[in-house]
Amino acid sequence: AVIQEAYVHGVSTRSVDDLVKAMGAGGMSKSQMSRLCAEIDERVNAFLARPLEGSWPYLWLDATYLKVREGGRIVSRAVIIAVAVNDDGKREVLGVATGPSEAETFWTDFLQSLADRGLRGVKLVIADGHKGLRAAARRVFNATRQRCRIHWMCNALAHAPTKQRMAVAAMLKTIFAQEAKADAETQWDAVADALREKQPKLGALMDCFPRRRARLHVLPARTLGADRIREPARAR
Repeated sequence: AVIQEAYVHGVSTRSVDDLVKAMGAGGMSKSQMSRLCAEIDERVNAFLARPLEGSWPYLWLDATYLKVREGGRIVSRAVIIAVAVNDDGKREVLGVATGPSEAETFWTDFLQSLADRGLRGVKLVIADGHKGLRAAARRVFNATRQRCRIHWMCNALAHAPTKQRMAVAAMLKTIFAQEAKADAETQWDAVADALREKQPKLGALMDCFPRRRARLHVLPARTLGADRIREPARAR
């Protein structure tokens, strides 16, 4: 179990072998490593196939890209993740999948697999602005969609000079710090007005988005799992 946990948390194959030797064993053979990986795969597959019970009104979707070895070549693969909160306020990772890209068909198949496992009651889907993702979420769940605020912040800051991005980010964060809807909308207007003169592109961007985007204070999926996927992969 200790060896499996070390491997899952990103310890390289060579380091796992060194760990086994340090524990007094003779190292890890290829067959032993294959058996260890097969046991991990079995547990992961069981987790990803488990039935989803109850209602899950809030669904976060995100993706990242990893370099993987495939057919003797190193290629880039999309890793997508779904995290949701149920009616009791419990947050869980519902599913993870890998594919060649974030194509609409890939997202649709992934979301449909969640629905087939019992995902229901989705009222709000929070994600980035990827067109394929939006179309798939609309087709499978027909729920209200909201742009992930962190993705929006990253896009917005791209319109600000590099040296001023920290200051601009601090201003934008004051919008999402408001607890009441009316206060958030008022702060949105105040920040847009303050930026419009010195940051016309950013001010214009804020004018293009409805103030209702500031209503909900939500955590994006990337803080719930997508970024964590990268670390073990990098270690190997």
